[in-house]
Formats: sequence, structure tokens, C-alpha cells
Amino acid sequence: MTDDQRSRIRAARRSDWKTLPMPEQNDTFVLHRAFSEEEMNALRLGNIPQAMEDKWFWYMEDHTLWAHRSWTGCCIYRIDFKEDNCHLVTVNRDPEQYRCTSVEEDTESLNNLLDWWAETPYDHYHEWLSETADALEKAGKVPRDR
Repeated sequence: MTDDQRSRIRAARRSDWKTLPMPEQNDTFVLHRAFSEEEMNALRLGNIPQAMEDKWFWYMEDHTLWAHRSWTGCCIYRIDFKEDNCHLVTVNRDPEQYRCTSVEEDTESLNNLLDWWAETPYDHYHEWLSETADALEKAGKVPRDR
């Protein structure tokens, strides 16, 4: 996507989707990762879901990315981007909203999400397929042809 095309697209805003605040039950960790200017521009655009398979709504306010599950509006991740590439992540730990309790798993999942979200254009269907395959593998239900 060219800068001219990107400039004609309005970035997602909090008011574009039903969102819930980050719950009191949360955890924090530091994500060590560098982003190119092009990747940051893609993240700044955010994502307003257009299909049922698109599980995420995210937007940026200043230097903070807010990531919500699209069906429930639950805030799962808040990423405060830092210039030194040591980004502060706040992750939901309310078991009624989000079941993961492992910083290691969240780090891996978030890095995968950020890889997809920073692509231009963002491919929600590929992300959905990959997340589904990962969930099946973790549940021990890997298809026989793998």
C-alpha cells in the first residue's frame, strides 16, 4: 500500500466498535521487538472487522495499541510502544474473558498477531486459519495428514 493510498484510509478509533476496558485482573510484561516505520503505519491504521473470521478489533491512541476480541469487545492486549523497542504489554487475566495465564504463550501469540497486523494489507482469513490450527494442535486434535 502506498503512502497516498494509506493517507486516504481513516484509522480505526475506539468508537468504531463495542469495547470493554482492560479489567483490573491483568499482568504486564516487556515485549522486545523493533518495528519499521511501514509496520508502525500499518498498526496505526488499526482494524475494523469486516467478516466473522476477523477476530480482532484494534486501534491506536497516541503510542498505545489497544487490541479487543471482535465478538465480545474484551480488551486482551494493551501495548505501550517505547522508542527503545522495550514495549510494555498489559494483558487481560480475567478468566471469564481470557483463559491464557502464561506470559510465554502471550509473548508468542502477540508476536504472531503483530506479524499479521503489520502486514499491508492485513489478511484476517490467514490469521484465522493459523489460530484455528494452533488451537487444534494445543488440544491434541491435529489432523492426520499433518
